[in-house]
Amino acid sequence: MNKKLLIATIVALALLVAGYWYWKNTTTLTPEEQALQKAEDSANVLTKNTTQGVLPSLDVNANPVGNLPDTNPVNKTNPFSNVKTNPFR
Repeated sequence: MNKKLLIATIVALALLVAGYWYWKNTTTLTPEEQALQKAEDSANVLTKNTTQGVLPSLDVNANPVGNLPDTNPVNKTNPFSNVKTNPFR
C-alpha cells in the first residue's frame, strides 16, 4: 500500500513540475506586449513626476472646521448626566 502511495506522489509531483515548466515557457510577452508594458510604466513615472508638489497636502492642520468651538447644547443642559440610574423608569 505504501509503495503505491509513494509512486502516486512521485507521479503527481512530476506532473506539477512539468505543468509549471510548460506554463512558464508559454507565458512570455510578445514584442507588442513588451512595448505596451514599457509605455504604461513610462506613463506612470511621468504622472508621478508631474503631480509631485502640485497637489495640496492632506494633513490634520488643513481642516478648516477642526478648530470650531463646541456648540452642542445637549452636553451642557442635561441635568441627569451624573445620575447612575434613570429617574424616569
